[in-house]
Amino acid sequence: MATPVEPPNGVISQGKHYYSMWQTLFEIDTKYVPIKPIGRGAYGVVCSSVNRETNEKVAIKKIHNAFENRVDALRTLRELKLLRHLRHENVIALKDVMMPVHRRSFKDVYLVYELMDTDLHQIIKSSQTLSNDHCQYFLFQLLRGLKYLHSANILHRDLKPGNLLINANCDLKICDFGLARTSNVKGQFMTEYVVTRWYRAPELLLCCDNYGTSIDVWSVGCIFAELLGRKPIFPGTECLNQLKLIINILGSQKDEDLEFIDNPKAKGYIKSLSYSVGNPFSRLYPSAHPLAIDLLQKMLVFDPSKRVSVTEALQHPYMSPLYDPSTNPPAQVPIDLDIDEDLGENMIREMMWKEILHYHPEAAMANLEVCS
Repeated sequence: MATPVEPPNGVISQGKHYYSMWQTLFEIDTKYVPIKPIGRGAYGVVCSSVNRETNEKVAIKKIHNAFENRVDALRTLRELKLLRHLRHENVIALKDVMMPVHRRSFKDVYLVYELMDTDLHQIIKSSQTLSNDHCQYFLFQLLRGLKYLHSANILHRDLKPGNLLINANCDLKICDFGLARTSNVKGQFMTEYVVTRWYRAPELLLCCDNYGTSIDVWSVGCIFAELLGRKPIFPGTECLNQLKLIINILGSQKDEDLEFIDNPKAKGYIKSLSYSVGNPFSRLYPSAHPLAIDLLQKMLVFDPSKRVSVTEALQHPYMSPLYDPSTNPPAQVPIDLDIDEDLGENMIREMMWKEILHYHPEAAMANLEVCS
């Protein structure tokens, strides 16, 4: 539980109060009453809380020493820039970012999201029965949120069950946009240590420079298969093993289906693999609905140019009981996520400060008056 504590230096900053959770100090705005910690990762700790002004339950994520690692700092900045623009019921809402006390020296960042009950990874791992209706509804919401992101020119690039938050009524929201990019990027290959390999599309495993929205569709296919089978479909131990598992299930590829591979060594590796007839999805998932199998086959296609698009997936007969194109408007404008990857700590901090001001118009006005 959240335990009230004294500030570490004995000095209480105006508008803040102090709690300890999982041996982590939370210096948060007094309008938030923390309840209990609910998650922990490399970034820090997440706790549930109540906004006493609105009585709304929220999740507060503390990013500890946000500028210690430049790659992580850029991820946080990218998520801030992106979530300020996104408004969709299948995308997590960033409600607030707490104002730091010191503009030029703050180290921790506190993000306030809408509170969700669990994530899809926990549901898949649980003993809860997942009916066809569950699978269909989760997939529909994921595709719907993804269509909105792609309409804003955004690739998520790290879709996996743990990044899909779920409520008790089965509402689904996509989260964690630290790896998101605009879809016109070139040469931004995602390095091994930041992206979850099991959900990574073949074109990324093969180091192809040009990739697009189909990388997210592949990830959705892997997630859908995991919903149907209650375990990952391609749990590779490393990159080459990942490709081998994919070929074992999809079967050996024809030469024309390898034309997208622009790296001769990578193409040579795929051709060197032992011949495989593949393992039909209907055999892997014998109790799945036939239309679910058909859609899965269209998502998990090795050649990205032949993979179904998000819109086509939503128009597939498996989705027809749920999908209404008129209730799925596109994003208002494409979003620019171009950030100089070589920015120094002070510049990243200043850009983050300016993002935070969007959530605090009163502070932004005070800032303008000081500068005028």
